[in-house]
Amino acid sequence: MIDAMTPIRRSLASFASGLIPLLVAGCRGTASDDAPPSPATMGWTGVLDESSFAALHDLRADAPPARLSGEEIEIDGAKAYLALPADASAPLPAVLVIHEWWGLNDHVKHWTDRLAADGYAALAIDLYGGTVATTREEAATAMRAVDEAAARATLLAAHRFLARDPRVLARRRGVIGWCFGGGWSLQLALAAPDLDAAVVYYGRLVTDPAALRSIHAPVLGIFGTRDRGIPPASVDAFESAMRDADRACRVLRYDADHAFANPSGARYDQANAAAAWREVRGFLAARLRDA
Repeated sequence: MIDAMTPIRRSLASFASGLIPLLVAGCRGTASDDAPPSPATMGWTGVLDESSFAALHDLRADAPPARLSGEEIEIDGAKAYLALPADASAPLPAVLVIHEWWGLNDHVKHWTDRLAADGYAALAIDLYGGTVATTREEAATAMRAVDEAAARATLLAAHRFLARDPRVLARRRGVIGWCFGGGWSLQLALAAPDLDAAVVYYGRLVTDPAALRSIHAPVLGIFGTRDRGIPPASVDAFESAMRDADRACRVLRYDADHAFANPSGARYDQANAAAAWREVRGFLAARLRDA
């Protein structure tokens, strides 16, 4: 007998199977071709092999992070970074922040501060157990070490924290993630029926309508048309599957590469990143702030 959780289990099982052989690609959509790549050549994205995916990532030496204003905390044994709005008190709208394949570095913490400055309780959760990568090789190793079940449990614990911690007591909660974190943002939407909004920046996608019916939160997807890890065909397949599942989804495409919104990355595109951020701000405000 198939119960109501079956689509979620199938989706998470598929997600885990992709993580095991090539977690080096922490962040994209599955291919939508009729003839998928062979296991010997496909990467975590379902499109590129590991070395090709890794080639999409480089850090800039001239991008120092801004001074941080949040605090380091721990949630169920996982490291986290909490930033709260100045002169604000609970209840607060809240956003869970999921890092990209480099780990929870200061640039991700800066994004978290940015959300706090916009009026949200923002919580960045570490899925790498404290590892912060500075090279492709380190990032690939950290990705391979991620345990899917443990990561999901950590995200759900962080999601609960935002509703229960007396500093936050969020009535509405969203999630945002980039690359590796974008894929996990979508996975949290699948696993948490009480989530209110999900933002997926060029993250690994799910294209099975039956699995996507488990999502209750509106989804905003941000993608680059020149992203070889999640090519436009994969994004189209996801958008079509969300329609078939009758789930709220808006997909935005920018003439940009993978990781175009990362100011510390070599493919940072300031104009497109700013345009996407304006859309994200409006999306979160409409769905998380009290009327």
